[in-house]
Amino acid sequence: MRGARWVRWYMRELTDESAYDRYVAHMRQHNPAARVPSRREFERERTDAREGDPRGGFRCC
Repeated sequence: MRGARWVRWYMRELTDESAYDRYVAHMRQHNPAARVPSRREFERERTDAREGDPRGGFRCC
């Protein structure tokens, strides 16, 4: 069971699926009164920021 939890943790970190969880924890710790966006809103903002960065190069997909 311990090995399966480690593999799950590792895959979430590798694919950056845990970014939203880290963001929510950060927001709750530093500004508990702030509105926390939904996962969908978070991912949209993150994607827009990544694609809008001129240093990131052109991404077609």
